[in-house]
This record gives sequence, structure tokens and C-alpha cells, in this order.
Amino acid sequence: MPLVAALRRCRDAPDAAFYTPGHKRGRGISQALQDLLGKTVFQADLPELPALDNLFAPEGAIAQAQTLAAELFGADHTWFLANGSTCGLQAAVLATCRPGDRLILPRNCHQSAIAALILAGVHPIFVQPEVDSDWGLAHGLTPDAVAAALAQYPDARAVMLVSPTYYGMCSDVRAIAHVAHQHQIPLIVDEAHGAHLAFHSQLPASALEAGADLVVQSTHKVLSALTQASMLHLQGPWVDPARVCRALPLVQSSSPSYLLLASLDAARHQMAHHGAELMARTLDLAAQARDHLAAIPQLKVLSLPAPTPGCAALDPTRLTVDVSPLGMTGFAADDCLSQQWQVTCELPGLRHLTFIISLGNTPADIDALVQGLGAIAATHSPTAAPIAPLAPFQMPGSIQVPPVSPRDAFFALAETVLLVDAGDRLSAEMVCPYPPGIPVLLPGDRLTAAALEYLTQVQAAGGVITGCEDASLTTLKVLCRDPTLS
Repeated sequence: MPLVAALRRCRDAPDAAFYTPGHKRGRGISQALQDLLGKTVFQADLPELPALDNLFAPEGAIAQAQTLAAELFGADHTWFLANGSTCGLQAAVLATCRPGDRLILPRNCHQSAIAALILAGVHPIFVQPEVDSDWGLAHGLTPDAVAAALAQYPDARAVMLVSPTYYGMCSDVRAIAHVAHQHQIPLIVDEAHGAHLAFHSQLPASALEAGADLVVQSTHKVLSALTQASMLHLQGPWVDPARVCRALPLVQSSSPSYLLLASLDAARHQMAHHGAELMARTLDLAAQARDHLAAIPQLKVLSLPAPTPGCAALDPTRLTVDVSPLGMTGFAADDCLSQQWQVTCELPGLRHLTFIISLGNTPADIDALVQGLGAIAATHSPTAAPIAPLAPFQMPGSIQVPPVSPRDAFFALAETVLLVDAGDRLSAEMVCPYPPGIPVLLPGDRLTAAALEYLTQVQAAGGVITGCEDASLTTLKVLCRDPTLS
């Protein structure tokens, strides 16, 4: 662990510190924070000292750690990210597209991908993902849908996928990579929730194994890195690594946390030595949870036939449970689990609860989950009216191009109007119902009656609307009709 070792040596070396951070190896840290976290962690909170290398021009410990990570994950180049997968997606777009270029991506992309469009000045070609109407969930894109988009927009410079989705649905990355490469363009995969896939044969193939060119992974989400620590991987000839190196300083802090970077080195080392064993145990826990929950009357556990359109495989460590037959929302079930059973899910929704089972979970966690949901099911009448499905919002048509690019809309003059007067105007905001943070309206989108109605339905069901100035949805910001107004 070259970076961990270098940080340990610097921590243990006697030093009169006349450099940042201001707490000087913890000696000036707030007592309240020291009481919370202990003292030793702050002794290792160090800046870019010569012995610790430079994230943006690595030649020492960081370079060695990134090389080891590339070897383990199957990449030609790997970059450590201290600003999360968000900055990795932004760098991937900046490295593959120039202002005015077109990028093909799914409509259910994460909001960080929209931020990348704004930063890069790229014009999106949105492709509608497949939707499971029974579960009210969006899957991924199909190879045919990507091929159709490229046939209509052959000048596109790259394709982006989200695989796995938040719910564990994995696209047919291999087939889509083949389609992209036939058009001599790269495939970017937002694999934020799939850093673990390379470590067990019972898991779906990783995006790198399937032939993707740029892959962004949130190492902290399902492996053991600290929150916000992620990786960006590159393989093959379709992306110039020098462009990635030029893009990353634009979107990463010039003062990255070495605690985060060292956690990536340690997580890589852990998986290199114990990955198969840890994933086997995780899969066993997930199977136990799935079997026990499936046996509880009135609960439904997501289990899709594979392959199905937009889903070539389902990650078995991602568990989604439909509680709507109990006549309660996922939000209400989440409250019960948290308050009465001290069980916290990853993602509550209108009808579902989604749980991430990872290498940090224990048999006691699974027992608490099963007991909690079993008790909730036993105390709610099965005759209660089930919650009606609310499918993910779909723009009309299989391919959508916003009337105004996200970047132009972001910088355009805007005005605030009442929601009832916003119909047919162009949005100046990115409006996301949370969870799971997938925008319904983007800067430049036309505000249709269907979109506005969907947002009010989500809000009425207990969801939270984010991204807009007025979270109550009484008003929205729209582009000015008169460019002289601000």
C-alpha cells in the first residue's frame, strides 16, 4: 500500500508544521471534533508534502497506488478521485467531447452528468431507458436504442451508460460497447454502484471486462474507501489519457484529502488480497436476506428474469422490496424500520425500499432487517388498498433533444413564474425528485403538463423535490421570453 505507507511515515515523523491545514496535525483541532473522531486521524490529515506525491502530477506514492489499482481492476490507466464519481463523470465528458459536440446518454442519468453537459457545453441526445411498469423502475438502455440514436445522430462523440442502476440493473455493456466502437467512438459507463463486480463470478461482468472505455466507480459506495473517494478507469485506444489528465484538475480540488486518497489505496489492497472471500460472504448474506424476505406474506422482492429489455443482469447484492401490498408507502416503511428497528435503507421510494448489502454487513444486520420487515408486515392489514404504481417519468419519444442546450439555458436570463403559469415555458432549473436524484426537468427542457403533474404527484406521495429554488413547487424559474429582462 504505497500511499498508506507514505502517509504513515509522514504522520510519524517529528515536524514543526508551518504548512496547511491550520490545525497542525491535530494540535489545534476543535475539542468537539476530537471527542467525536479521536486524535490520531488528524495527525494524518496532511497536505501535498513532497513525500506524499502530487495528485495532478504523480511520480511517487500516488503513481504507484494508481498503477496497482489499474492492474487489479483491469484498466490501462486509473486515476484516484477525491471529489467523488461526480468529478469523474465530468472529467470523462470533458475528455471525450468538445463544446458543441453531441453525447448520447440515458434520460435517467444522474444529475452529475447534467452538470458535465453544462461545464463542457455538450449537446445531449437523451435516449429513453426501458421501464418496468409493474415495479415502476427504470432499467438501462438497450443496444438497439443506442444504435438507433447513433443512426439518427452519427456525429455523436461518445455514448454514456448508467450500469448498474441504483436498483442493480446492469445493461448489456458488451453489446453497447460494440455498437459504439463500430462508430469509432468511446463508451463511458457510470458504474458508481458497481466497484465490486470484478471480484466474484456470481456477480455481473464489470464494465471494464465488458469493453467500456472510461468507467467511473464510487469505491466508497460498495467497497471500503471513505465517503467521496472514487476511481476513474480507462482502457483501450478510444480516449487519450492526456486529455483525462488535463480535465481532472478542472473538477477536482487542488487540495485533495490524503485521508480519502489513502483509503482508495487501502480498499484496493483489501480487494486484491481478500476480494473473492469478501464477495462470497456478501453474496451469501444477500441470498439469506432475499430468501427470508421473499417468504414474508405481502412483501415482494425484486427478481427479474435475465436478460430482459434494458437489464442483462441484476446485481444480487442490491435488494429492492415492494411494500405497497401492505397499503403503506416506502417512505412510511422506512420510518418504521429506522425508528422501531434501527434499520436504515439506502433508498426509500413511493412503493419500495432498496438496501445495499456490502462487505461491511453482518449476519446481525440481516437478522434485524428480516425481523423489522416481518414485524411491519404482521402489523399492517393485507386488505389495505395497495399503493398504485408511479412509473418513472418519461419524456415523449424514444430520443429527446432539448430545445435549448443545458449550458445555454444555465447561463440564460431567467424569471420566476407560478407553477400554474409555467406550462410550455423552458426550464431554467434542474428539478429532481429525490430519491434517486434523477432529473425530471433539465435546464432547457420544455415544461410540459405531464412533467409538472408528475412532480406534484411525487411531492404529494412524500418525496422531496430538489434542484429548484422553490422546493414547494409553488413557483419555477423559466427562461425569459424577453432577453432584456433578468
